Amino acid sequence: MAALPWAHHTSPIRDTDSSTVGRWRPATPAELTVSRRELDAALHDGARPAATAEDAVQGLLLAFEELASNALRHGGPPIEVTVTRTSHSWLLEVSDAAADRPPMPAAGRDPALGGMGLPLVATICADNGWTVEGDRKVVWASMHYTRALSDAPPVPRPRSASSGHSPTY
Repeated sequence: MAALPWAHHTSPIRDTDSSTVGRWRPATPAELTVSRRELDAALHDGARPAATAEDAVQGLLLAFEELASNALRHGGPPIEVTVTRTSHSWLLEVSDAAADRPPMPAAGRDPALGGMGLPLVATICADNGWTVEGDRKVVWASMHYTRALSDAPPVPRPRSASSGHSPTY
C-alpha cells in the first residue's frame, strides 16, 4: 500500500450547527485508552445524530486512537484531542507541540512492522490534513456520520515472514 499524502492545509470550517463532543488531554497510553472509552460512551449516549451508522462511530474511534497515539509517540506534549460534530460529519483534531514535525505516513513498509495508522485514517475518513497554529501542529480528519467502513478500500494484510507474501487465513 502506497502512503496516502497528508496535505498541509487547515481543517474544515465549522458550521453554525457545530458543537464540541469532547476534548481530552491524554499524557500516557493509559490516559488515551480512558479518553477513547469516554468518546465511545458519549457517542452511544446521545452525542451522535439519529441517522449515524455504527460503522462511522467505529471509524471515528479508530481514527481517534491512531492519531492520538501518533501524537503521544511522535509529537511533543501537551497533546490535545478534540472531536466536533458538524451538520454532516465529525471533525477530529489532534494537536501537539511538535510543530516542526509533520505527519509522515509509512511508505513501502510491511504492515506487520507498524506505521500504517496515517494511511488507515486517510482511507476511512472523508478528508484529512494538517496545519500549524501558533507553536502547535494540528493533525485532523473528518468522518461522515453515514460512512460505512465496508465502503473503504481494504487495509493490507501483513506479509508472511518467510515468503514475503500475505498469509492465508
